[in-house]
Amino acid sequence: MSGSSPLKCLVVDDSALYRKIVRDVLAGMPDVEVVGIASDGQQALTQIEALRPDVVTLDLEMPRLDGIGVLRELQARGLDVAAIMVSAFTARGAKATTQALQLGAFDFILKPATNSLEESIAQLRQDLGPKLRACLLRRAGKQAKSVARVAPTAALPASAVSAARIVQPRPPQRPARFLARHPEIVAIGVSTGGPQALTQLLPLLPANFPAPVLLVQHMPPMFTKSLADDLDRRCSLRVMEASHGQPVRVGEILIAPGGKHMRVARLATGLVVQLTDDPPERNCRPAVDYLFRSVAQHYGGATLAAVLTGMGDDGTLGAKAIKQAGGLVLAQDEASCVVYGMPKSVVENQLADIVAPLNRLHEHLLKPFAGRIAI
Repeated sequence: MSGSSPLKCLVVDDSALYRKIVRDVLAGMPDVEVVGIASDGQQALTQIEALRPDVVTLDLEMPRLDGIGVLRELQARGLDVAAIMVSAFTARGAKATTQALQLGAFDFILKPATNSLEESIAQLRQDLGPKLRACLLRRAGKQAKSVARVAPTAALPASAVSAARIVQPRPPQRPARFLARHPEIVAIGVSTGGPQALTQLLPLLPANFPAPVLLVQHMPPMFTKSLADDLDRRCSLRVMEASHGQPVRVGEILIAPGGKHMRVARLATGLVVQLTDDPPERNCRPAVDYLFRSVAQHYGGATLAAVLTGMGDDGTLGAKAIKQAGGLVLAQDEASCVVYGMPKSVVENQLADIVAPLNRLHEHLLKPFAGRIAI
């Protein structure tokens, strides 16, 4: 990791042992500074207001005020800090984590389920590393936007000007184009920031939305089931975690289960989804690329795909396959992303037909069914 100043972190957990483990793991990372610890939610809020950390590792279950309560207070007080939730790998933990992500938590990690302290430390280091790199990108993006708002006549450090240039959005320069026929499938890929984005986007699709929706959200097993159940309560369309051999049907949104790839296959009875244990792609299983390739193969130019907020570049190769088959690709814009990684890669590889903010994406999912889309 690199940055102009260390990433300031606050560790919050009611277990003294776990606080020490997380603090030591963070302290051993480059460009990270542990500025404080707290044993419950009330202490955490006091420390956040006093220390103004960039990141807080936040336990879900604590006395006095739990992690969910802390997130609600952060919203109420207008405190901007990236909260990385620390969750148990249980159905209860998955449900609470889904709620936390929809309340604005940046991401989450699982408490290591090992019998070895050394293995737990190694697992935490492995899991926290990518999240903290994403937090550095988040901070750099915020700083660059702040720089961009400064009057041009103001004296700015060269490094700040360079950062501002790097993160400027690059919308595709393409003439208007149209789908050869109405879409028959919608495929969506999303990672960090996904639960909150999906909670905003999917309930805007009407009950008579005329195409099935297949979705990959980077999450572990059990957590995708909790997400699907929560979205199902909010949406007009039926939302569920996909099962192997399930038909692809209009009126349903199928989410790939954590730990399984999802693809489309054609059987004598019609198109179905298949779940596989094929090797991870881009360190992801499920992978967006894996789904997108199969959708391009079976639906070709009748494919409408969207790549939303997330770390890394999963979805880029799949978007290329969809474009080559004649389909359309949407990308979430930088300003509305929690992490502008996956959509940024799609945009910079000139694969996005439309780049739109999250609150306008539903319009572009609906337009192709009424007629043409002009870019």
